[in-house]
Amino acid sequence: MKDAAPAARGIELGLYSFGEMTPDPRTGRTIGPQERIDRLLEEIELADQLGLDVFGVGEHHRSEFVSSAPAVVLAAAAARTKRIRLTSAVTVLSSDDPVRVFQDFATLDLISGGRAEIMAGRGSFTESFPLFGYDLADYDALFEEKLELLLKIREGERVTWSGKHRAPLRDLALYPRPIQDPFPIWVAVGGNPESVVRAGWLGLPMALAIIGGEPRRFVPLVELYRRQRAAPGTIRTRCRSASTRTASSATTRRGRARTPSPRTRT
Repeated sequence: MKDAAPAARGIELGLYSFGEMTPDPRTGRTIGPQERIDRLLEEIELADQLGLDVFGVGEHHRSEFVSSAPAVVLAAAAARTKRIRLTSAVTVLSSDDPVRVFQDFATLDLISGGRAEIMAGRGSFTESFPLFGYDLADYDALFEEKLELLLKIREGERVTWSGKHRAPLRDLALYPRPIQDPFPIWVAVGGNPESVVRAGWLGLPMALAIIGGEPRRFVPLVELYRRQRAAPGTIRTRCRSASTRTASSATTRRGRARTPSPRTRT
């Protein structure tokens, strides 16, 4: 099934985790960050052994989570796994540097033998904005501009680009380059129709987070995405119960990441 064409693939199963360090509901015990990282790596290794298709690690900068650097965790997991795809869930691109994000995940792609992905989003929490010196008033503009730069970096080694929120790049080379070409970049959406339109217009696969509530309420967003893309697209759905206290949550993934150039689809 791994070598099948994306359009012919069925639903794939995987897990995602934020590396929660919340108290165990049965014992009340909260484990420390080192033990939580060890357990998270064991979870990813077991998911690979059981034949799951993808594992995602989210980004948070809060005391109750240990996953502030998903690429680092996934790189450690890459050395312990063989076939499972490794993705961020999500990379908070608005408060990060697209150059460094691409370098980190290109390195992960090399370590994993071509199994890395980026799932870029604006973030459901905002603690990273003051931490890295960004204004929340620029919440959407930051994401739009940085996604543009990330896609530009993906196109080739040398980049010329300018924007409002970052210093320009003038014919600069970015290394290393990943194994996968084009490198898989998803747009993560929490329910904002404008974000859905953006993903479809750019021709990028969409990751739809369902954090509580009935999945059927997101059907209009899926239909909107497909209209924008003018063809059945690739959609990953992260489903999580609002009451869960488990370390990882189930996810489904339709099709392998397929990321055409933003100029090939309208």
